[in-house]
Amino acid sequence: MSGGDGTRRVRAGRRTVEVHRPDKVLFPGGDAKEYTKGDLVDYHRAVAPFMLPHLRGRPLMLERHPDGLDGPRFMQKNTPENYPEWITRVEVAKEGGTVRHVVCDNTATLLYLADQASITLHRWLSRADSVDHPDRLVFDLDPAGDDFDAVREAARLLGELLDELQLPSALMTTGSRGLHLIVPLNGRHDFDEVRSFARDVADTLAGAHPDRLTTAARKKDRGERLYLDVQRNAYAQTAVAPFTVRPRPGAPVATPITWEQLDDPELHARRWTIADAVEQARTNPWSGLLRRGRALGPARRRLNTLRG
Repeated sequence: MSGGDGTRRVRAGRRTVEVHRPDKVLFPGGDAKEYTKGDLVDYHRAVAPFMLPHLRGRPLMLERHPDGLDGPRFMQKNTPENYPEWITRVEVAKEGGTVRHVVCDNTATLLYLADQASITLHRWLSRADSVDHPDRLVFDLDPAGDDFDAVREAARLLGELLDELQLPSALMTTGSRGLHLIVPLNGRHDFDEVRSFARDVADTLAGAHPDRLTTAARKKDRGERLYLDVQRNAYAQTAVAPFTVRPRPGAPVATPITWEQLDDPELHARRWTIADAVEQARTNPWSGLLRRGRALGPARRRLNTLRG
């Protein structure tokens, strides 16, 4: 439905969401395809059944580009007062106070956030009802340049190590340069335990391949090596959500993939965009994996044995 004031009204469940200036270009053309706010809304409406399970119950940080990629960027944690009352909020502790984050529990909220030009949704690794205990562990494979072969190789090595530790893992393109490797947890460990474990895994792998991998936080210490980043595994830190769009030309999408797809020579970090990510989503690449949340105790003992 369209209004005479240039507003489009989109039905989402029992709600109708107003999309203001749907023809506004958020992703300018040039070498890549141009996309409007209306295109962003349409993508979110189509991907909602696949994306919402990864968002429900989790505090979000919103990366907003009200004037598109060429305008200023805002990282929004606190929910503005003028957001509709039907959007879920959660208040969580921060140093010296609290933050009231948006929680995206339904399609209407997803569309409202798209109308706000929230291009990228960054989610907590824990849920609002247990904010101190993550149920996801994330390794960010961050190459020195745009060398995806190095990312592919690091993912294989890390996947093999996690297999040895008997931990299931899932892969996701970031829509930027690298891959995220996600391990489902049972939510019984606090962030300090999870980050410590992730750091020891990364250090073990980097120690075995010091010419190719590093855990050095400072860029100047990495050289050309791929950075195994575990910093997101901390309280109030976030990671890009599965199926979220990234603020880059062509509107690339952070997209879950299967381990078999890692061998596809066509694969790269920006392989899917809002034009085709829903097709990939329909293949259910993570098929039931994230319901297999694990405790880290047995894996920690196996890792200690490996490390000698």
